[in-house]
Amino acid sequence: MIQNIVCSFLGTVGFSVVSNVPREFALYCGLTGMTGFVTYVLLLTYMSPAFSAFFATMLVVLLSRIFAVWRKCPITVFLIPGIIPLVPGTYVYYTAYYFVMNELSLALAKGIDAMKLAFAIVLGIVFIVSIPRQFFSIQYWKKQLSHHKN
Repeated sequence: MIQNIVCSFLGTVGFSVVSNVPREFALYCGLTGMTGFVTYVLLLTYMSPAFSAFFATMLVVLLSRIFAVWRKCPITVFLIPGIIPLVPGTYVYYTAYYFVMNELSLALAKGIDAMKLAFAIVLGIVFIVSIPRQFFSIQYWKKQLSHHKN
């Protein structure tokens, strides 16, 4: 598990460097990707890969939104690198592999699994992105608390 944590962190930081994310945000990108991947792996013991990807993606997007508001930059700075560990690359690879090897039923099964994961990732992103930006600002919540006290 430690190896997975380190690799997901370093892989996300590496992708953030390759995609020209400013260096000051690389640590946050790594934390976002690592948290999402660890959540995905832990949830796999309790639910299907698609549901695990959905909830892990929601956490990645939530962290991305929090970091974006806190660091005053676009959400995509953290979201794109942070989602990379959840992308179903293995499923896509095996879909192509089984297709080339003429194992069409296995290719179809892996392709459907890849589509389920991709759809779960998209739904997780849409769920959290649809929450208004002010909910991720500390000033908003301080203002709400002061109104309730009066």
